Amino acid sequence: MMIAYLDQQQRRRLVPDGDVEHGASGNSDQDILRALDVDAAVDVAPAAGDFGGMAFVLPARYLRPSTAEDIARVVRLAARSSCLTVAARGNGHSVGGQAMAGGGIVLDMRCLGPPVKLVLCGGAAAAVDVPGGALWAEVLNWSVRNHGMAPVSWTDYLGLTVGGTLSNGGISGQAFRRGPQVANVAELEVVTGAGERCVCSSSSSSDLFFAALGGLGQFGVITRARIPLVPAPKMVRWIRVVYRTFEEYAGDAEWLVTRPDSAAFDYVEGFAFLNDAADPVSGWSTVPIPAITGGFDPDKIPADSGPILYCLELALHYDHREADQVDERAEVMLQPLRYVRGLEFAADVSYVEFLLRVGRVEEEAREAGTWATPHPWLNLLISSSDIADFDRAVFKRILRRGVGGPMLVYPLRRSKWDTRMSVAVPESEVFYLVALLRFVPPCAGEAAVKEAVAQNREIVRYCESKGYDFKVYIPRYESEGEWAWHFGRDWALFVERKRRYDPAAILAPGQTIFSRARPLAAAAAIP
Repeated sequence: MMIAYLDQQQRRRLVPDGDVEHGASGNSDQDILRALDVDAAVDVAPAAGDFGGMAFVLPARYLRPSTAEDIARVVRLAARSSCLTVAARGNGHSVGGQAMAGGGIVLDMRCLGPPVKLVLCGGAAAAVDVPGGALWAEVLNWSVRNHGMAPVSWTDYLGLTVGGTLSNGGISGQAFRRGPQVANVAELEVVTGAGERCVCSSSSSSDLFFAALGGLGQFGVITRARIPLVPAPKMVRWIRVVYRTFEEYAGDAEWLVTRPDSAAFDYVEGFAFLNDAADPVSGWSTVPIPAITGGFDPDKIPADSGPILYCLELALHYDHREADQVDERAEVMLQPLRYVRGLEFAADVSYVEFLLRVGRVEEEAREAGTWATPHPWLNLLISSSDIADFDRAVFKRILRRGVGGPMLVYPLRRSKWDTRMSVAVPESEVFYLVALLRFVPPCAGEAAVKEAVAQNREIVRYCESKGYDFKVYIPRYESEGEWAWHFGRDWALFVERKRRYDPAAILAPGQTIFSRARPLAAAAAIP
């Protein structure tokens, strides 16, 4: 077994039964921790925080496993202790400490192998095997560059790991048509809380397969995923159009995502923005396609427009041989929509450039210093039956001054999600992702962070008080009752799967769902 440490190149072998070389003979927590390194002064600070910048918890060890067997042996060692836990950390993009393990062991999944590999599945079908710590940007570049192929479902930001998004959902503008990332997986390799390596799929060890997909890391560490591939488009017609009212915006967006595939755009997203020239983060300037199209003409905005406007973002895939027809296709597909004429923005970019577009936002945020500041983000999934009231109460009242970052709002379809997976979504066939992606200015200080967190809580409380059909996406609750509410009628199944695959509650302690200090049998059944 090979384990690398963040601050050194020394490597260490552990024998399979958990006894440790170099004289360690006991099974106390300290004996086990000593077995994991030569130098007790291993730097664990990088694993104590995350992108959210609001939670800081020191682990006892921060390890860099290079194989799935490394991970399995670490988990087996932790199981022999009285309280050690294990958390898998991808690219550190959690916002609430979900990938942390206070006093436990954090695994840096970015070092995990083996390399990305093409897999032929019979006939013309192909897939790619990728380690759980690979970034989606790496998967995209490798599959397109080497084989002219790509997965069909993405997240907007591709600096996330495969195992990380598959443990949550993975949503972007393709999901209405192709389903989320968790619905586009052929096979997983998972290390369970018992330290067992299991290969699973929808037809083999299917319960573990569906448990791990969207399972928040509770049932196993995803060490490898097999992702189906299709021929990658060459080009994208990238379009943004502006709406005066939410009713027109939502009506058109829902009509688009329920169209037959042959008549549908390949990508449908959207966002709310301030009817304001002075706000460079949430105002007019956010609408034109960056560095490609011209400026925003405010004279086109109807005089009776309110403080919040809406932008529908669309994409059509095409190849070079279809370039002559893309103008006509786009015009025909846009014609029925009720957007404000004259506020259209379009550009032709490569498929890879389109998928990596958020990288430009990251570069700008790093230059401005906001990438390293706290990010009190809130992501909600809200039924279409409740979204108009949410717009009136939240976008137009609570968030009337914006959030200092994007305010995404666009529809998804429940029928594209497999109900056997662990992800909790609203009951409605059409529901909306609402993502409030706050970037706190470096000079704003702790008071601004507290205000944003309080505002997030106010929004969630409002949704609860109105009895919305909604879920928090990428959740983190503090009590068992809240988690039971989150999973609803599937809570009993979630608890049973935990008993089956991680009965000692070793994995993903940062989610605060289960605790090694409390027997799993004490977990409540259906609320």
